[in-house]
Amino acid sequence: MILMILLFGAGTYLLLKSGEKGPKYRTEEVSRGNVRALVTATGTVNAVTTVLVGTQVSGTIKTLYVDFNSPVKKGQLLAQIDPATFEAQVQQARANLLLAKANEEKALASLNDAKRTRDRNRTLFGRNLIAQSDLDTAETNAQVSHSQLSAASAQVAQAKASLSFAETNLRYTRIISPVDGTVISRNVDVGQTVAASFQTPTLFTIAQDLTRMQIDANVDEADIGKVQVQQPVEFSVDAYPDFVFRGKVAEVRSAPINVQNVVTYDVVVRVDNPDKRLKPGMTANVSIILADKAGVLRVPNGALRFRPTEADGRVKARPTRGKEQAVYILRKNKPARTAVTAGISDGTFTEILSENVREGEKVILETLKEKKKNETSPSSSRGPRMF
Repeated sequence: MILMILLFGAGTYLLLKSGEKGPKYRTEEVSRGNVRALVTATGTVNAVTTVLVGTQVSGTIKTLYVDFNSPVKKGQLLAQIDPATFEAQVQQARANLLLAKANEEKALASLNDAKRTRDRNRTLFGRNLIAQSDLDTAETNAQVSHSQLSAASAQVAQAKASLSFAETNLRYTRIISPVDGTVISRNVDVGQTVAASFQTPTLFTIAQDLTRMQIDANVDEADIGKVQVQQPVEFSVDAYPDFVFRGKVAEVRSAPINVQNVVTYDVVVRVDNPDKRLKPGMTANVSIILADKAGVLRVPNGALRFRPTEADGRVKARPTRGKEQAVYILRKNKPARTAVTAGISDGTFTEILSENVREGEKVILETLKEKKKNETSPSSSRGPRMF
């Protein structure tokens, strides 16, 4: 009796021992939960409309009426360039206009005199009292006087244009805000000389409306095809790391941005900023939400990548064809290949649309390697230390 018990125990032990020779797997249960597909990017917070205010005339800044963060209205005086030189030019242009008008009056008087002389000589010539040459001379003088009047009138028009140009330059010494907004940059100080000879210098930068901002996000070319207008966006900035801001994709620009052979595209995200916490120039960590599903059947992404090897001995890996995807479910301690249709993925979990996978089943993530008995740790293989 005792011998039979010993033999039965030995057989059971050997059977269990032989069963343990199969491969071990790391598994995880199929679960239900939320899956959100995202495209991540970084970008810069900017005002929707930014106006650069410059000057068309050169001179010295005499007075500044606004500073950084000053709210301004359209038509408000921002700065004054010293107008003394331009006022002198206006006075000179007015004097030239008066001189031109005087010359015009003189030419008109000469023309009238020449016409009277011509008419008189015509009468005398009709009575044979003067020679033909005297009449011709009177006719020529009248024509010359008429030409001189035309030239004088042209000089008057030219003087008027010069006066208008001088008055325009004088008006340009008053730097006026073209829009309502907030001054976010001031690039000049009182006493500084600005030169507008070659290009217009920027004196102020005005953000038109800081309650509405936009993010210019750089999206990688591999992800740009997934981004569409009106997709929701969540982002954070370093100034408020615990707060999540929200916006929407307003524009996907087609112009590529190539930096060191890395191609990205500008995606414009519009954001409401009623409390003005967002400021121009902040760096935003953007997440564009492509799809968001709650309570869906999902598996870890590693389950879709797992393929058993020949060494597993229990199942042979079947090659994947086309877009076909499969998971291996551990059933009766054996991996069973199950074809699935995958939905969206958040980088950690993937939605499963197939009905042949049930919640709670264990999907295989990887094969665990068993340590050999003769394997020892590096520390145990060392010899005794000599002191």
